[in-house]
Amino acid sequence: MSRRIHALEKELGLPLLIHDGRLVRLTPAAQHFAREAREPLRDLELLVASITGEADPDRGTVRFGFPLTMGSGRIPDLLVEFRRRYPGIRVALKQSHGAELTADLLAGSLDLALTIPAPEKLQHTVVGTQQIYALLPHDHRLVDRKRLRLEDLREETFVANPASYNLRQLTESWCRGAGFTPDVAIEVTEFATIRELISRGLGVALLPHDERTPRGIVERPLVGGDFRRDIALAWGANVEAPATRRLSTFLRAELTRVTP
Repeated sequence: MSRRIHALEKELGLPLLIHDGRLVRLTPAAQHFAREAREPLRDLELLVASITGEADPDRGTVRFGFPLTMGSGRIPDLLVEFRRRYPGIRVALKQSHGAELTADLLAGSLDLALTIPAPEKLQHTVVGTQQIYALLPHDHRLVDRKRLRLEDLREETFVANPASYNLRQLTESWCRGAGFTPDVAIEVTEFATIRELISRGLGVALLPHDERTPRGIVERPLVGGDFRRDIALAWGANVEAPATRRLSTFLRAELTRVTP
């Protein structure tokens, strides 16, 4: 092993090990090399297993992620149906915002994820769209209107996600297109908390529909623009494990059949 490492150090022209007494640690260059090499090796293992039939498509674990805004309704229903059809496949779930899900796919800690927006750096397919609504407190001055234009919210106080979130960036972009900068008084990471604050009269927001919307909130469709986001099914590895392919094929078929 030592000879092989020394040969690799000579080939790369970089030190890979730090000797600290009896301990041996990787240099930063070696850590980077190991991270970059791990994914191609994993792809090769999956390809060999798939070709030789060693991987059972009806067994195994799929690490699956999906957005915070999709925690109720169709996605949980589909996961229940998938479990009913393929009881031998374990699905380990993670909910987060799009940037973190994309990072997890790139790092190999997720096998498959629904992401919003579609990730440019990853293989993906668009499986639907998510319509964005204006959310108002039930006693708001605009609740009698069936539809709203963004200009109607010019003087309102907004509750929104932090600036790194895609929906916050879209909110600011759409509002700028309507001729104003939104007054974001409160920033919250959790969409459910945003709804709770709106129900208590602390402002308005632009959010997708959620089956768990609390009482005291009115949703109104927005007109005068394309207020929606693409939903993509993305994967990190070049080769899908058979169990992962079971889930991705199922989700593609079901989600393209009915737009969320």
